[in-house]
Amino acid sequence: MIHEDIKNGIKSAMLAKNTVLLETLRMMSAAMMNESVAKGRKPNEILSDEEALAVITRLAKQRKDSIDQYRKGGREDLVAEEESQLKILETYLPKMMDRSEVEKIVKTKKAELGINDASQKGMLMKAIMPELKGKADGAVVKEVVDSIF
Repeated sequence: MIHEDIKNGIKSAMLAKNTVLLETLRMMSAAMMNESVAKGRKPNEILSDEEALAVITRLAKQRKDSIDQYRKGGREDLVAEEESQLKILETYLPKMMDRSEVEKIVKTKKAELGINDASQKGMLMKAIMPELKGKADGAVVKEVVDSIF
């Protein structure tokens, strides 16, 4: 289980004196504890892999947003810190589809549903996102959908 791996990783990171890894794993563990509490469970309950992946995905998205903001603000020192945390988070996430794979699926679904004009983009997105959830970045899917109209 991912949640247990993270808890065990904290001990290993402490022994290895890897501060970036330790800090990131502690942040992930705290976010998972918060998720447990938000779901009405005890803080020390282990999340399912699906729930843990949702938490890690959210944390990765937050890191990407922070990196963009720090770059705009000229804070390269903070960008480097966030990028190192993002790399660690991504090791726990499944590999995402690349743009070409997403394009094939979007075009197939578009033909399948008989969607021909841009006013039906929302319907296409609604049909495609459940199929690609956890497999493709939502921003990439939106870009692909926008580009085919």
